[in-house]
Amino acid sequence: MKQVNIGICGLGTVGGGTFNVLKRNAAVITGRSGCDIRVTRVATRQLRDDIDLTGVAVSEDIYDVVNDPAIDIVVELIGGYDAARELVLAAIANGKHVVTANKALIAVHGNELFDAAEKQGVIIAYEAGVAGGVPVIKALREGMAANRIDWIAGIINGTGNYILTEMRAGREFADVLKEAQALGYAEADPTFDVEGIDAAHKLTILASAGFGVPLQFERAFTEGISKVTPYDIAHAELLGYRIKHLGIARRREDGIELRVHPTLVPKDHLIAQVDGVLNAVLMDGDAVGQTMYYGAGAGAEATGSAVIADIVDVARVVASGSTQRVPYLGFAPEAMEDLKVLPMDDVQSAYYLRIQALDKPGVLAKIASVLSEQGINIESIMQKESEVEEGRIPVIILTHTVQERQINAAITELEALSEIVGSVVRIRTENFN
Repeated sequence: MKQVNIGICGLGTVGGGTFNVLKRNAAVITGRSGCDIRVTRVATRQLRDDIDLTGVAVSEDIYDVVNDPAIDIVVELIGGYDAARELVLAAIANGKHVVTANKALIAVHGNELFDAAEKQGVIIAYEAGVAGGVPVIKALREGMAANRIDWIAGIINGTGNYILTEMRAGREFADVLKEAQALGYAEADPTFDVEGIDAAHKLTILASAGFGVPLQFERAFTEGISKVTPYDIAHAELLGYRIKHLGIARRREDGIELRVHPTLVPKDHLIAQVDGVLNAVLMDGDAVGQTMYYGAGAGAEATGSAVIADIVDVARVVASGSTQRVPYLGFAPEAMEDLKVLPMDDVQSAYYLRIQALDKPGVLAKIASVLSEQGINIESIMQKESEVEEGRIPVIILTHTVQERQINAAITELEALSEIVGSVVRIRTENFN
């Protein structure tokens, strides 16, 4: 049985989980891969008491792994952009395959890295970069290979999902965020999680693998959850919706939509039932219809499970000497399409609007007139006399599907009315029909 040597760069949460699962489940992994997968070298700045590195060469320099001629597969788990990019490029130049859990690296530098790997004849695998332990990339590139993917939508950041779940009890965003940080779900600087950047990294990868287009992270629209209020969450529930922080990619004839933002989802839809730190990804294929992939989106061993799945795939190629491999983004390079990400003005959605209006006759008629002038039809309207405060009343409107530019123009006109107080709150709505 051929031995395949693994070098791990980074022994933090995911690196430690990967190492421990490889060791604990060595027999089953060997049986499934058909080769002897061994971690022979590790680069880490700090040793851990919970990891037995007996028989493994250990150093602090990640390039000791990359430059070791005995290493077949480099596992990049250091995170970040620049240092990881240089590490992976060096590994490729040395003819080594790469497995990574670094979604930021792939989303931002993936086009360059895949091109370099293609020229060198090596593999870059990145299953763990999207949705942690949920094998959504494998499902998309292989299981859905017969399908034209029309759209992908997902809860792909567990921290944001945890916060919105807890806010359904009436808790404020800031309080739940502090709790998430104390529990280790959110970083000291939670910007990437709560402002949608982390989800946009993952959505960029999903869109490219689903639609066969280049990675275009810099064009993704991101809107966070820090301005979502318990009031809006409660009233969405009254209207039959739940607010989720979704990444949505939709293929259209003139381009693709690529957007991350708070979204009203019908409460009876499966994805609306996904709570806490769990992740879920929906895909719509023309042959199979809607499928959903659900599970742990983070965690040491959950993410390590996805890293090892990639290691096994690559090890099979190494052991067999085959050149057969799944294309990096699921499409042969010559089949990739140059579809651009559409500007948000061209995105189509239905909308939840909350308008703080003076409680006086004729205001509703003025609001309806503004929407009508912009070609926006009202699906439902909610106004509670019990919520009148200081002569002002919240008016909540659900619209039919329109272009974003229409709703932007309407909001500008509404906020200019003397009867409207403050800013109009806008949350996009998806029904996934």
